This record gives sequence, structure tokens and C-alpha cells, in this order.
Amino acid sequence: MKRARPGGISALLLSLIATLLLTGSGAGGAAAVERSWWEPAQRPTPDSDINVSGEPFTGTDANGDVRGFVDAHNHLMTNEAFGGKLVCGKPFSDAGIADALKDCPEHYPDGAGALLENLTVDPDGHHDPVGWPTFQDWPSSTTMSHQQNYYAWLERAWRGGQRVLVTDLTSNGVICSIYVRDRGCDEMESIRLQAEKTYDMQDYIDQMYGGSGKGWFRIVKSPAQAREVIEAGKLAVVLGVETSEPFGCKQVLDIAQCSEADIDAGLDELQSLGVSSMFLCHKFDNALCGVRFDEGTTGTIINVGQFLSTGTFWKTEKCTGPQRDNPIGAAKVPEAEAKLPEGTSVPSYDEDAQCNTRGLTGLGEYALNGMMDRGMMVEIDHMSVKATSRAMDIMESVQYPGLLSSHSWMDRAWTERLYRMGGFVGSYGMDSEAFVKDTDATADLREKYDVGLGYGTDFNGLGSHPAPRGEDAPNKVTYPFRSYPDGPLVDRQRTGERVWDVNIDGGAHVGLVTDWVEDVRRVGGDALVDELLQGAQSYLDTWKATSAWDRPENLARGGAATASSSESSVVTSYQPGRAIDGDRATRWASGWNDDEWWSVDLRRRQDVGRVVLNWETAHASAYSIEVSDDNRTWRTVWRTTAGRGGVETAQFTPTTARYLRVHGADRATRHGYSLHEVAVHPG
Repeated sequence: MKRARPGGISALLLSLIATLLLTGSGAGGAAAVERSWWEPAQRPTPDSDINVSGEPFTGTDANGDVRGFVDAHNHLMTNEAFGGKLVCGKPFSDAGIADALKDCPEHYPDGAGALLENLTVDPDGHHDPVGWPTFQDWPSSTTMSHQQNYYAWLERAWRGGQRVLVTDLTSNGVICSIYVRDRGCDEMESIRLQAEKTYDMQDYIDQMYGGSGKGWFRIVKSPAQAREVIEAGKLAVVLGVETSEPFGCKQVLDIAQCSEADIDAGLDELQSLGVSSMFLCHKFDNALCGVRFDEGTTGTIINVGQFLSTGTFWKTEKCTGPQRDNPIGAAKVPEAEAKLPEGTSVPSYDEDAQCNTRGLTGLGEYALNGMMDRGMMVEIDHMSVKATSRAMDIMESVQYPGLLSSHSWMDRAWTERLYRMGGFVGSYGMDSEAFVKDTDATADLREKYDVGLGYGTDFNGLGSHPAPRGEDAPNKVTYPFRSYPDGPLVDRQRTGERVWDVNIDGGAHVGLVTDWVEDVRRVGGDALVDELLQGAQSYLDTWKATSAWDRPENLARGGAATASSSESSVVTSYQPGRAIDGDRATRWASGWNDDEWWSVDLRRRQDVGRVVLNWETAHASAYSIEVSDDNRTWRTVWRTTAGRGGVETAQFTPTTARYLRVHGADRATRHGYSLHEVAVHPG
């Protein structure tokens, strides 16, 4: 404690009195002044204003449901990714806002050094690099390389009704290697650092509120923790991972650079960091799966990056179903293409072949099953059509509910399938009119499955953000407004000398999420915002069901398997038992005939209602599921003439039987039938 200066006794007494008033322990122990729980005991000076007044809503509704908005896709710590120089500024700094919200030195004097932003947004781009306190040019709705997640801006979003934030730890080794950087490019090292910084941000906010656990920013590792946080009116922060080469699982010339042991170690580490959701692949085809392409200039840049990392460009084929991968960016980007070896150029692509040839690999299936066994939610947006189809087949076959589509990379058919499985959907945080149109297209599905809706802002994710509708737009946002339906009062937000207005600035930073929701309400009506307020409960429903999931018992495991025939081989065995040995690398294979069958003795009469078949390429186009009590008289319980291979699930009215067989009628290939695994379940 500092010694009081001579003549400073009066000031010291005033300070002590103020302390007593703030802590509520005045004379006689009675609280003279009590600080509101949502207001910090102290805030850095100077700092951004919040400009939201009133108590954030707490508790649950009459049905016991929490309420609140869900940002299902954000990147708080991207300033630590890509070598530390791609996104300028920090979400917080012990040195204060002037240090947190400053541009990269490379952007001075006129912004010409913001290479990625200038390539993808404006080839002639320039900007005033000064952030605090003027913010003349950044952040903006078009910025890609400036901090949009300053903690006080996020506080504004929380006070305005947001209750879940998924922050994806992200990086890309190749972009890091060819960009200005101040650190190494190992993606897993970056993820560890970003996780550490997120916990540091929690501590930073806690100190404003009086100590550990007292702040509004709460990292949660379970749905029960999330519910407790949301009921208290605070922000549940979920850690996810969206990186191109998780666990070092890149591919070079289509050869995997990781092993199953690497995957297990990586998933265990992510769990220890508190990660609850993950993308298996992102931007680059890796050793786990192929990606759903990027379009335009970004697509060309990413395709060049993939070649530099893996030695392969994206490869396409004709799609076999209604889904399509995104059209590949065909724009010329000389600055990126100059990085290619001499004589190498980005290939052209057939407009009739819009699907990635690469799906979910064997290692990808291993990683997917590892995520399920650890209760992690699976992000599927960036997977190729082929990879997504296989992943959903696998998850559906074991009734796994942990699917997330966080930023609009889905089509209607798969959206319904995801809802049916128990997953959660967020629509990309696009312009308010486009958001309303995008979400209207699946409104009937949300009503059918009684689910809420999220949004994915993708702030600091190198994507686009909501453009302003303009000062003259019909039914524009008027300030101040009350956060819908009965939340705090929201006025224009001031940071330093800059005053933000969603009508003029659009989605310039995360603090304008509350204003954007109001703009969405003005365009789309109260009913749509009601669905957004149901988002927190729906997200918890998916997470809770995921955490409670157990892999269903396979009634066929341990039974005696027989078959009409088995293909012979001098190097391996294709005997019937290989289809129920629990090893996805082995298989049963029949003779090369149409009328072939595989059967299993379930050891006693049991209820059966669902059979999961994991076919090798040699699958059946027409087949039936048959059951028997005596292994002689068979009755058909399910059949198809549209077998497509991969993982197929036969669901039928539960029945009792001791024996079950898969009876092929027509082959899809010139070979016989081949099954990696057969699983039999009660229903």
C-alpha cells in the first residue's frame, strides 16, 4: 500500500469511503450502493463504450427453455493464426484499447500492405491504417484483415441477447508460409496458442468483475455448464476447431502424412483444451476428407495454396446425386499463381463435373468415429458432397445426433436429414434481406422439427459480412431500440471518435450483431427473431443428446457368420466372420454371382429392427434383409432395388428372430458382394 502524501489525507478518506460504497459494506454492514451484476467493477480507461442499458435477461421461460441468440461460427483469436500478421489487432490487451485496436506495421502508410484483403476485396485497395481512436476505414463490413472481435464489442452483443458463441480455432500453414509472419506455421501450435489466449481473455474479463469466475464470458465444456451459464444471463463460449490439417493430417500427392495414433493423440489433446466441435477438413483436401470448393478469387487462391501444400489441385467428377460442390473459382489471380512452379497453372474444370473426387478417407472415418466416441460435435459444412454423404451415412447408422452446419453450406434435403438426426443449423450472417430469404427457404423444416435457428458471423474468418441497407432504406433501424422482445435499450455504439450505425456500417464488427438482428426483424418480422431466440435451447438440445450418446450394441458381434460363398485369396481372408469382427479394414466377399447371401446367428431370439451395412465398392443394387427362427424358413422384412453402396441402413418394423441374412439379388459391379461390417440393432 502506498504511503499517504502529506496533505492527501482527505483524498485517502474519500477513496476509502468510495471503496466501502462499491463493496456494499458501509457503516453497520448495510449496503449503501450495490453494483448491477452485469456492470464491471472497473473497466480499462480509455475504452469503447457499450451503449446498451438495462439488465440482460436471465433464467428460463415457462417451458424451462433457455433463450438467446447463437453465433455458431466466429473466430475470436485469428490474429494469432496464419503466422500472426494476417488479422491486425487483438480482441483484448492488458495495455488497453490503443494497443488492442491498432493496425499491422506492414499496412502503413496507406494500407497497400494488406495483401490478402486487397487481392480478395479490392485490387486497388488502400485504407487509413489508424484504428483507435479514429477508425476512419476499419473495421468495416468488407474488411478481412482487421480485428472485428474486440471484447467490448462482443460484450455489446452479449448484452443485446446473444447467449452462445462458438469460437473456432483456425489456421492454414500454407497461407502462413507465403505471408508476412512473426512465428512458425504449424497449425496445431497455433491452435494451442489460440486456446490459451481465449482462456486469457476469460481471465481478463473476470478481473473487471472482481475475480475468477465472475465475468460474463464463460468457456464451457459441457451442455450442463452451458445451461448454467445461459440461465445466469451470461455468454457460453464453446471452443471449436476449423483448420486445414488437424493433427498434421495433410496429404502429399494423395499420401497421408498422419496415422491413426496421430489422430487419437490429437483428439485427446483437443478434449484437454476444452474443444467440443471440429471440422475434419477445411479449404484444402487433406488426409481425412475432400473439401467443398471455394468460388471466385478466393477459390483460385485456395486452389493454388492446396497445390503448394499437397502437390495436387482440386479434382472434379460428375455428381451422382442432387447435391453439388461449390463451383470452383475460375478468376485469374496473377499474384497467387506466380507462386506456382514454372510451367504449372491452375487447371480448368468441366462445368458438368462439379463434385470433388475426394470423399471421406479411411483415416477420415477413423477420425469421425473417434470424435463420436469422445462426444464431440461434427461440423460438416466444408466437407465435399462425397465426404458429407459418407459421414452422414455413418452417423445416421449409429443414431449420432452431433451434427452442426454453422454457416449455410447445406442444401434443403440434407438440412432436413440433419434435423431428423438431431443436429443444429446456423445460417451465414449475410445481408439482412439475404438472411431472411435464406432462412425462409427452410422455415417449414424448423417448424416441423420444432427447432430454433443460429447465425454464423464468421468474424475474423476471412469472409464477407452484412452490407448496410442504407440510411434511406425502408423500415430502417431507428435508435435507440429495445433488444427484442423485452431486452435492454440499445443505442448507437461509440468507440473513440467513431459512432457506429448499422444502417450505414452494416456488420462492421461483432458489436453490431444486436443492431443486425434488429435489422433482420425489420425485414423479416418478429417470428424470425423468435426463432433466433430459440437458438440457444436448440443448440443445447443437440449438445446434450451428443453427450448422452452411446455407441449401440451390435447384436451380431460374437455370432457365427455363414455365407453362400466366399471369394478365395492367397494373401488374405474374405470369410463371413470378417464382416462382424469390428475391423473396418477387413471384409467378406462373395463369389461373382447375383444370387448370394451372408447370414449370422444372433445366438438367441432377439428383437431386431435396424441393420447397418458398410459395403465395399462391390455392393448390391438390389437386395433384401431376411430373418428366421430356425435357419431354414426365411421371411423378408426389408428390401430395396436402389442400393447405392457405402453405409446403408435398413430400418423396419421390429421383429423377433434368431437368424438374419443379407440376400443379394443384383450386383452393382461385375464382382460379387463385399461387406466390411454388418451391424444388427433392436431398432
